[in-house]
Amino acid sequence: MPFFKLTHQDKHTRARVGIIRTDHGDIETPAFMPVGTQASVKTLDQKDLEALGAQIILGNTYHLHLRPGEDTMAELGGLHKFMNWNRPILTDSGGFQVFSLSSLKHKNINTQNDNKKNNRLVKIDEDGVTFHSHIDGSKHRFTPESSIEIQHKLGADIIMAFDECTPDNADYEYTKKAMERTHQWAKRCLNYHRHSYLHYHSRENGNPCHALVGDLDPPLQGNDIADGLFQQHLFGIIQGAGYRDLREESARFISSLDFDGIAIGGESIGYNMEATKQILDWVIPMIPEDKPHYAMGLGLSPLDLFEVVERGIDMFDCVAPTRLARHGMLYTATPSPRGEGYGVRSDHRLNITNSVFSRDTRPIDESCSCPTCHSYTRAYLRHLFRANELSALRLATIHNIHFFLDLMRRMREAIKEDRFLELKKEWSLF
Repeated sequence: MPFFKLTHQDKHTRARVGIIRTDHGDIETPAFMPVGTQASVKTLDQKDLEALGAQIILGNTYHLHLRPGEDTMAELGGLHKFMNWNRPILTDSGGFQVFSLSSLKHKNINTQNDNKKNNRLVKIDEDGVTFHSHIDGSKHRFTPESSIEIQHKLGADIIMAFDECTPDNADYEYTKKAMERTHQWAKRCLNYHRHSYLHYHSRENGNPCHALVGDLDPPLQGNDIADGLFQQHLFGIIQGAGYRDLREESARFISSLDFDGIAIGGESIGYNMEATKQILDWVIPMIPEDKPHYAMGLGLSPLDLFEVVERGIDMFDCVAPTRLARHGMLYTATPSPRGEGYGVRSDHRLNITNSVFSRDTRPIDESCSCPTCHSYTRAYLRHLFRANELSALRLATIHNIHFFLDLMRRMREAIKEDRFLELKKEWSLF
């Protein structure tokens, strides 16, 4: 069976539905992926995620490298066993976190002989990145090969090539150099993954444990993989910031390599939606249709999801649903009116901590079927937040994750019936 199968494309847009097949289960696309940074989706346990219907979750290579460490993870049977999650997992390469911490400094760092001029946590060279932990200041180094090796040891079903995540405000010269570096790193990641250190995981008595297969040329293929082994799939990442010629060059280059999927990265994606839409319009026509398309770090607003699905994106992730939930920001199918308790602009969310909800006996969203809306009122949830009860965080997160997963289910159904634009219009009218 192919890793990705396109099953239907909307007649009026690039929106499409498909199936990503992994050895830990199938993923129906388009799919929103909850973020489990440190082997945990904050405030939830794996039973919650299963009940909510999460098909796949993300782990963070940077954070898991710092603690508990990939060697510890490998000894304990890999990420699936460690966190008791038997569905698909994607791990990022650690690149975004390394580069996003470049403006930070830890008190334990001695910068006398190490990047003193910039006083930063990270130093980039052509071979890789040297950085300091934001936790304790300890020194670490990622190269394309070490990033893949860490992800091999973590054992996710989908892993990402190591790239340089360029900021929105980078000038053309720097962006071009960073893109070219990303391209060279992409080739090194692919070579290391496919040949030097091919990594699979076996199952013993129903539980995953590591089985390393190395120095194979050619590498294992399809039927050569023994029963009980599961395979890791590697995605490449398109960079180029907001420069059209660089984005198109990067799309051509990454698409020419033997990656299992194609991601679109960079600070713009998800953060600047006007730039995101423009970048996708440039690159999506150049990406192979028979591979999954992944927009990294996108999902602040449900309206953003419509924009990228319409352009042919199959996968996306964002910390916003869980992070906002912990601050009492809850998504609703109908946008909140302007005014007290709802923020400064009309949007598809409300702030449950505001006084307007103190006697509100309605659920968060009357159209929502999540356990929180089924059992609790706005007034009760506001009370929990105001009283700093930990249950408030869990109940709010359950709602927000359900909201996004249910919206994706509705989108998939609409695409199959060629009425995606009708569904988008329903949401955009508010």
